[in-house]
Amino acid sequence: MTDTSTPAHWEVYAVRFGRHRLPRSAFYLNYAGYGEPDGDLTMDYYLWLVRGPAGTIVVDTGFAPEAGRRRGREVLADPVAVLAELGVDASTVPTVVVTHAHYDHIGNLHRFPAAEVVMSRREYAFWQGPFAGRAHFAIPTEPAELALLPELFEEGRLTLVGAQHRLAPGVELLEVGGHTPGQLIVVVRGAAGTAVLASDAIHSYEEYERDRPFAIVADVAGMYRAYDRIRELERQPGTSVVAGHDPEVMTRFTPHLPGTVCRVL
Repeated sequence: MTDTSTPAHWEVYAVRFGRHRLPRSAFYLNYAGYGEPDGDLTMDYYLWLVRGPAGTIVVDTGFAPEAGRRRGREVLADPVAVLAELGVDASTVPTVVVTHAHYDHIGNLHRFPAAEVVMSRREYAFWQGPFAGRAHFAIPTEPAELALLPELFEEGRLTLVGAQHRLAPGVELLEVGGHTPGQLIVVVRGAAGTAVLASDAIHSYEEYERDRPFAIVADVAGMYRAYDRIRELERQPGTSVVAGHDPEVMTRFTPHLPGTVCRVL
């Protein structure tokens, strides 16, 4: 449901904390079928900060630095330390949105001890179910991090939502699936426009613009549907799409802290 209330004065920031260089054939599903030469590309790693008079929301918590290094990722910054530079104390953040449960999105969840954690009911159920440990799904996860989710549920700190959820005035969560069964995107409608935080529904702008699914995917048709859903949102005036792993995010939007933070709304 579209939020028709007066636009809130939200600020939205992309926080870059990591980087990885990989072959295009490892980034795209069935890349050989495109008949193009291979080559390298760069993935950046982000989390997002949404804040305003109505509150502070952290969208995803990045990878734990030790997990990133073990997986060969370049650690550019500690995400929690960058949030501190933005005046946000992780220990007091009231709300964390988990767009999906891969290691690079829930790796520091334990460092937000006061937060209500919000994620898709479908996403939570999948990672507690029989296929979570199968190799295709398990590779981008950390068992200890997945095990934290039911602990949060038992503590009463995990809120599970459906296909659409109004988190705050002007902040809506939409379940699009594709990359994971319950992949969420976050739509922030502010006084200055609308930001669609696509997270891993769109890893890169090239993926989105050339309609080429990412290699790690739960449902290929669902991934295409997610692209189409985001295109519908993007057609609304004043809307910007923020890709989940594209280095171009840092140049398409307004620099805030050199090298680590840009303002997207």
